[in-house]
Amino acid sequence: MFLLQAPQIRELGVFTTMPEHFRRRERSEWADANRGGTVTDAFLEGPVFDEAGNLYVTDIPWGRIFRIDREGAWTLVAEYDGEPNGMKFLNAQTLLITDYKNGLMQLNVASGQVTPYLQRRNSERFKGVNDLVFDSEGNLYFTDQGQSGLHDPSGRLYRLRPSGQLDLLLSNVPSPNGVALSTDGRVLYLAVTRGNCVWRVPLLPDGSVAKVSQFFTSYGPSGPDGLAMDTQGRLLVANPGLGYVWVLNARAEPEVVLRGIAGSSITNLAFGGENNNTLYVTDSTHGRVLCAALDAPGAPLHRKA
Repeated sequence: MFLLQAPQIRELGVFTTMPEHFRRRERSEWADANRGGTVTDAFLEGPVFDEAGNLYVTDIPWGRIFRIDREGAWTLVAEYDGEPNGMKFLNAQTLLITDYKNGLMQLNVASGQVTPYLQRRNSERFKGVNDLVFDSEGNLYFTDQGQSGLHDPSGRLYRLRPSGQLDLLLSNVPSPNGVALSTDGRVLYLAVTRGNCVWRVPLLPDGSVAKVSQFFTSYGPSGPDGLAMDTQGRLLVANPGLGYVWVLNARAEPEVVLRGIAGSSITNLAFGGENNNTLYVTDSTHGRVLCAALDAPGAPLHRKA
């Protein structure tokens, strides 16, 4: 990659760390399949803020959802038989969850009750859903990653319309992961983790997609994961294998690189804090949330219409 100007390098600091009494130092079915049997006491994902400024995160191997307040204090909101990953708010009281084990699930944050939202397509289970985003019209875009990769490029991207119609937009992705929409809603960016890149997916007026292309190419042992947009139209890319967050301009040139603590696995990210211009990221394997103040706020997130 040739750059006319080197990106600014900044460090991510620690916002909060999972308390010891919440950590489970034992084997799990999820870690056996996805972490080579390594004992994984927590694996954080899916950060999203509520209207009061509380941060919610998932803990995949143990089926848990946590709420973290502005001071960094942790509360267990729900624990259930699932593998929750990405989250977005349906409304002020309900989180929609991409659950690898169960499909789309919903959580009432007041009661802690988790119930099905969409578990199957035409009576067939999903491969393993991963992340999600709403557009301004209430359409839900979500990825179905499973164990797909370069050896099996069969991961899928879906759109669930407010009417309940489910559209299969892509079915040839080698590990579809994070999703984010451009500020005008006309382009969806798709993290392709095991292809170590981000795809650009134009959303056409007739509801189809065409001329899907590769927007950004990374490197290293594990590729792009969670995505976010800021109000300047820059795409932020969590890169767990490097412990970086790339801040990319419209030409996919890194303007800023946010660097995690040595050994960090930066999997997902969300804007929050005063003026919505602090980026919070999950350091999954260490049970930490890192953060950095940026020069532009995050683009507003939509909910179901």
